Amino acid sequence: MQELRRHSLGSTDLVQALTALGDEITSSYATNEDSKDAVEYRVLLEGSSRSLHPLLRDDLYRILREAVGNAFHHARAKRIEVEIRYDVKMLRVRVRDDGIGMDTQVLAEGKRGGHWGLPGMRERATSIGAQLNVWSEIGAGTEIEVKVPGVIAYANAAAALGFPGWLERKIHKL
Repeated sequence: MQELRRHSLGSTDLVQALTALGDEITSSYATNEDSKDAVEYRVLLEGSSRSLHPLLRDDLYRILREAVGNAFHHARAKRIEVEIRYDVKMLRVRVRDDGIGMDTQVLAEGKRGGHWGLPGMRERATSIGAQLNVWSEIGAGTEIEVKVPGVIAYANAAAALGFPGWLERKIHKL
């Protein structure tokens, strides 16, 4: 069942994939009569892009796709921003919008009845060894942050940090 939910990310570059996602959603809004105002969407990169473990990259993309999609579909935002920061010790990605914010009950419970977005994001984050944080305030937008330790996120990070081969193999199994 789990494998049915996995799909390969077309691009290996997270910045490129998230930029294409924004373009795709923005163009679908341009043809939608319900969309009156254009949404400003941008992807920011801090640090040098690094290769990610493929399965981790795919699950991370799915988390971010859900966050970006929620911002477009539910937040009524004017601006949506994705910030990707490649630090040596940590990969951090934030999706933030200036929209209406999340209902306090949804935020407290971590889900909306009949919807699987937030629980699915949390499940994926846990499965890749990431930490997922959600901040929101009514009228002030929402920010979703995903943090993954570099030793887990980056391809060949364990070897570069001098970990023994057995530990590197164990990390690759995550």
